[in-house]
Amino acid sequence: MEAPAEQPSVHMVVETQPSESLPVVVESQPSESVLMVESQQPPKKSSLNKYALACALLASTSSVLLGYDIGVMSGAVLYIKDELHISKVEVEILVGSLNVFSLVGSLASGKTSDSIGRRYTIVLAAATFLIGALFMGFAPSFPFLMAGRVIAGIGVGYSLMIAPVYTAELSPAMTRGFLTSLPEVFIVFGILLGYISNYALAGLPPKINWRLMLGIAAVPAIAIGIGIFGMPESPRWLVMKGRLSQAKQILIRTSDGDESEAELRLSEIISDASANSSSEWSGQGVWKELARSLCGPSNPVRRMLIAAIGMNFFMQASGNDAVVYYSPAVFQNAGIHDRKQLVGVTVLMGLAKTSFVLVSALFLDRYGRRVLLLVGSIGMAASLGGLGLGSKYLEGSEEKPMWAIAVCVVAVCADVSFFSIGLGPITWVYSSEIFPTRLRAQGTSLAISVNRLVSGLVAMTFLSFAEAITFGGMFFVFSGVMVLASVFFYYFIPETKGKSLEEIVTLFEDDRSKINHLST
Repeated sequence: MEAPAEQPSVHMVVETQPSESLPVVVESQPSESVLMVESQQPPKKSSLNKYALACALLASTSSVLLGYDIGVMSGAVLYIKDELHISKVEVEILVGSLNVFSLVGSLASGKTSDSIGRRYTIVLAAATFLIGALFMGFAPSFPFLMAGRVIAGIGVGYSLMIAPVYTAELSPAMTRGFLTSLPEVFIVFGILLGYISNYALAGLPPKINWRLMLGIAAVPAIAIGIGIFGMPESPRWLVMKGRLSQAKQILIRTSDGDESEAELRLSEIISDASANSSSEWSGQGVWKELARSLCGPSNPVRRMLIAAIGMNFFMQASGNDAVVYYSPAVFQNAGIHDRKQLVGVTVLMGLAKTSFVLVSALFLDRYGRRVLLLVGSIGMAASLGGLGLGSKYLEGSEEKPMWAIAVCVVAVCADVSFFSIGLGPITWVYSSEIFPTRLRAQGTSLAISVNRLVSGLVAMTFLSFAEAITFGGMFFVFSGVMVLASVFFYYFIPETKGKSLEEIVTLFEDDRSKINHLST
């Protein structure tokens, strides 16, 4: 394809006043000296900035809360069912309610973080989850337990949006993929902690074990709330509020003390945010702009929304959360009936998820988002197809041969591993980096709200559908969903590796026919 003629770029000259007021942005034509300076600029640094890493680790720790709940509930529900004598439908409501009510937190988190800042939104998320965990830990009845799930769900919704957005806005372009994938690493680590907690506490009396399993989640929530106060605010949020000197100081620290690089990054951010920046800005009018873009004719914001919402939809329509939540039921159906063995197999699954999400995080900035996303999605489709075949064979067999059980266990581990390579981390990375600064928090919150809604619906209907069409039938459905997902990702997801957040916006200004060539 013939490359378009190169056009002279328009350079933004930033004139700042002594006060913290918004800078005046003036357009000027490039001179020869400017072009010479541009040609002599050093390449973007790919080394990992320790300050950005520390901040990303602290912010991402809030994602442990969701992961722990997913992992621990898979085992705790076995004992809750026995003590509180709840039905299968009540089990589905109990498990899925946290995801459904996290929709509330996800929707509110965008406006909240635009108003009070990214950092204090993380504190709010941890505090809300803490209250929910205490309710669940001391629950004397099913309604009390449900109240705790609702409150904790709102906290989870806040944390799922704010952790990747904060990290993306703080991170240098060349390491943003790794740093922004850390929330998924912590989700998976939380799942593993939940499985280990199940295994360690399973031997306690039924009236105590499940309450401890759920109540222990209050401990990391307290630690997160305290640790966040040592973190800086997002430099891009500070620019939107007109607090330029504070933003510059943070950018200098995330640029290894290189003031010239920090100045370049600051000028890019100011150029992107200049039309909206003021001390009174709190995200007003964003929802209307998103709604007009989604319902109106094709435009860059609409393409961003399609990409982000589509990716979040397929992340949960893949059935990954349901497989993790109901893994004991899946393995019981496969022929494993001893509870200790059931919990042990889930620990093995957690180890597989943890190992591969680390692999993805380490290679995300080297190979890019598209490659790992497509590998993970195609791998999930194949794994779920194999799991469906194994489950169907066992459903028609009275003997339950060990090799068939092993096939199912390997297929489940392969499914969650491919999820951890692709959709798991890349959904959070991509959703938080493709929107312009003024739309980022609320655009991401809209996409993650779809994520939470679909997750809740799948979790609350999985057992009922499995009873109607069998577990094997459900896995064939999920396999088909992942085939469709792979096609969607190929045509609608451009590569963002190594680009600044401001540069990424231009990818969605290209023609739709070119978008699948943007990986090069």
